[in-house]
Amino acid sequence: MSLTIQGLGTALPPERIAQGDAATIAAEVALPAQTPSPGQRRLLETLHRRSGVANRHSVLLQPPGSDPRQTFFGATSPGTGERMRRYALEAPHLALRAVRAALAQAGLSAERITHLVTVSCSGFHAPGVDLALMAALPLDAGVARTHVGFMGCHGALNGLRVAAGFTGAQPEACVLLCAVELCSLHLQYGWDGERIVANALFADGAAALVATGEPPEQAAPTTPPLGRLLASGSLLVPASTEAMSWGIGDHGFAMGLSPQVPDLIGEHLRPWLEGWLAGHNLSLDAIGSWAVHPGGPRILSAVTKGLGLDPGLIEPSRSVLRDYGNMSSPTLLFILERLQRSGAPGPCLAMAFGPGLCIEVALLA
Repeated sequence: MSLTIQGLGTALPPERIAQGDAATIAAEVALPAQTPSPGQRRLLETLHRRSGVANRHSVLLQPPGSDPRQTFFGATSPGTGERMRRYALEAPHLALRAVRAALAQAGLSAERITHLVTVSCSGFHAPGVDLALMAALPLDAGVARTHVGFMGCHGALNGLRVAAGFTGAQPEACVLLCAVELCSLHLQYGWDGERIVANALFADGAAALVATGEPPEQAAPTTPPLGRLLASGSLLVPASTEAMSWGIGDHGFAMGLSPQVPDLIGEHLRPWLEGWLAGHNLSLDAIGSWAVHPGGPRILSAVTKGLGLDPGLIEPSRSVLRDYGNMSSPTLLFILERLQRSGAPGPCLAMAFGPGLCIEVALLA
């Protein structure tokens, strides 16, 4: 594969909420037709406390001290149309901030971009984020656009594979990839265990990267560490269709997250990954750093235990989950940015899980 990441940028909504305050909001909407019992409120607080999340950012939040902190979710659940209108309003601005940060790190102007890849699973509208970026940067009207939609938390890895297809086929290509998610728009009402867990985890964020097809020997000395894509791989876990889902309903998008997901990861991940790495003349011990998507603390624990990893190796994933929550597709790029800044050793194995149950990986050096 011929792809070198030249710049990486991230962006968050300006306002954030502590997990304790988020639990209060969740309690208010979990059973809107009645007051939650003390036992239900305690369970909500416990689930939020054990989520591994300390703070989350959302486009829906008002500045601290505002009364109320948010006005979007009230006594009745907003419909999907209302949630999509808010997505169309907010997503382009957040995406643009991440893109400008990536271009600045790469030291490239928007005129250099030949391909634009956008990634999102939390909203739909057209003209969409891609055309908003085209107009705001601006990009040339001939830039080729591709959207990777509704693939869940591993969407950025799917987008990276698409970008590598462009840079591999056209050595002069310069690809801008942007993943943006507004997961907080999809807070779910009602007392459903899987949805309550999802309400405790998901957050908003955007991340972008700029990539070219320069081979390693021609890459600039300023190429970021862990910036070269060496390979990518996928596994569809057998008999796992019901384990994880992401569906569109009348009141937003609803996550289905079976408690069996960690067990499925523990059973299937290591045998497949060892074989995949062997095909690239590598072993688990050869991986210098890990960027594991933090779908939740139990998923991170399943990866650590299943692969026999030192827990310290996935601390960047835990810290991103703690600081920002699960932002779905941009989250892996936040972790990669943290690894780059710390000078983490390569090769790096990036990994994420999504509906299917699917496992996606990318090898970076």
